[in-house]
Amino acid sequence: MIKIGFEQIDHTADVGIHSFGEDIEEAFEDAAKGMFSIMTDISDIEKKVERSVKIEADNLESLLVNFLSELIYLHEVHEEFYVGFDVEIKENDMIILTAKIKGERINLEKHEIEGEVKAVSYHELTVDPEGEIRLILDI
Repeated sequence: MIKIGFEQIDHTADVGIHSFGEDIEEAFEDAAKGMFSIMTDISDIEKKVERSVKIEADNLESLLVNFLSELIYLHEVHEEFYVGFDVEIKENDMIILTAKIKGERINLEKHEIEGEVKAVSYHELTVDPEGEIRLILDI
């Protein structure tokens, strides 16, 4: 008998990251490293190019989502992997993140692409200002 139609199946298209640092800035840096470690072996990435990022948000959760989303954007537009992150977070009227990010252009002879991160989710997102983050990435 030939089966026709469709059925729903369980499919998980997400991966979680738990990052922690001595402060919130280090936790943001480690979340970014964790995200790129899903894409490739970050030990193979050299710090050949440097880019600057500036993000503003009302709260730390939005700041993290916007920061990681900007990194995904830069990764896709410039075809680069990043591994070095120097994050500074200051509060004014808004919370402002500035960062220097370092990495290199993707070279398929050197870098094996292990996965793609499509988006950062607010689902189950927690950001502790003392330096601990839990987040879900859509892969």
